[in-house]
Amino acid sequence: MGLKEKLAQKIVEHRPRTTRLLKEFGDVKLGEVTIEQCIGGARDVKCLVTDISYLDPMEGIRFRGRTIPEVMAALPKPAGKDFPYVEAFWYLLLTGDVPTMAETMEIVEDFKKRNKVPTYVYDVIKALPKESHPMVMFSTAILAMQKESKFAKFYEEGFNKLSAWDTMYEDSSDLLARLPEIAAFIYRYKYKGGNIIANPNSDMGTNFAKMMGIDAPYDDVARMYFILHSDHESGNASAHTTHLVASTLSDAYYSLSAGMDALAGPLHGLANQEVLRWLQDVITKLDGVEPTEELMKKFVLETLDSGAVIPGFGHAVLRKTDPRYQSQREFCEKHLPNDKIFKYVDMLYRVVPDILLAKGKAKNPWPNVDAQSGVIQWFYGITEYDFYTVMFGVGRAIGVLANITWDRGLGYALERPKSLTTAMLEDVAKKG
Repeated sequence: MGLKEKLAQKIVEHRPRTTRLLKEFGDVKLGEVTIEQCIGGARDVKCLVTDISYLDPMEGIRFRGRTIPEVMAALPKPAGKDFPYVEAFWYLLLTGDVPTMAETMEIVEDFKKRNKVPTYVYDVIKALPKESHPMVMFSTAILAMQKESKFAKFYEEGFNKLSAWDTMYEDSSDLLARLPEIAAFIYRYKYKGGNIIANPNSDMGTNFAKMMGIDAPYDDVARMYFILHSDHESGNASAHTTHLVASTLSDAYYSLSAGMDALAGPLHGLANQEVLRWLQDVITKLDGVEPTEELMKKFVLETLDSGAVIPGFGHAVLRKTDPRYQSQREFCEKHLPNDKIFKYVDMLYRVVPDILLAKGKAKNPWPNVDAQSGVIQWFYGITEYDFYTVMFGVGRAIGVLANITWDRGLGYALERPKSLTTAMLEDVAKKG
């Protein structure tokens, strides 16, 4: 049974669960909303549904119930590689099942048939000012392809709620297959003098590495990076934006482009480059000397005492080291143990948590995914900070496209929260 047939079966089996919850238990309360949550960005308000991923405070992100180490161990890998096929991960997110190698290779072959980017997309990118941010180019390229949407044509021909997931799946698969080439084109066009490298038409990780012009094991970096950044529940800004726009019955092109615009915000997708920039500044301040535990403790204490923060540490939900950080750390220990920046990252990992705990600075004093993802990209020659969010976007597309395919499969409604005025909140506060 192919991926699409398996997904159809899963959707049909799942629908009665959603229908029963709405019909028999629709009045059951999940919790109360406070004024702080109302004003403070709806933090921790339980009002979204996704089975794709869940952020466990103690285990980190779970993809279809599996922790990151479990995902990495279970999914098929290319021969001699440490990280799974991205295509196998796509199968897992859509179905909840671990694909066989044969099922994985079916998707690899399917993506090869889908991955040709229309020529006009490159014309659109080239028509933008060369100094445009790469995320502007990326989002614009996605939106430019909207004319290819099978879902939009399906809607025009007569919308059927029960089969709407089919063309959303088709659009999502087309997009996902093309994004690595679009991202690599933007990089080579903007930063490498337009020296474009043709798509080798292999798996996603290999394709991206070769089109970027970077030798192995960067193909494994791509697989790891795309999987780790794919999804983080549905309430994060890029995932929620994609879901919100798709709830209007916009197609995957409109929805993903909007999600990428959210990802481009400084409070969302820029943290990895901010951490790297801070690390390089630390090395400069310390004259590039070999970091010792004593030296780093002194620097961290001085930084905190000055009122500054140590970026890359802490998380709103997690209460342990981010498993996404741990996965990247293991890669660094294997492939770049003597890299100067990684040595500083490693020493920060050893000293910062205890200092933050002692000072009561954070509920979670351990490093998050951003603490070293930029370090790896820099090591392999991608020194252009602004491009990091584009790579983040390729990975994030996997999760959000899986989510909106299921949104249509289960017929989720148009999202429309209710707003209150400040005066209304003040009245509630008085009564409370």
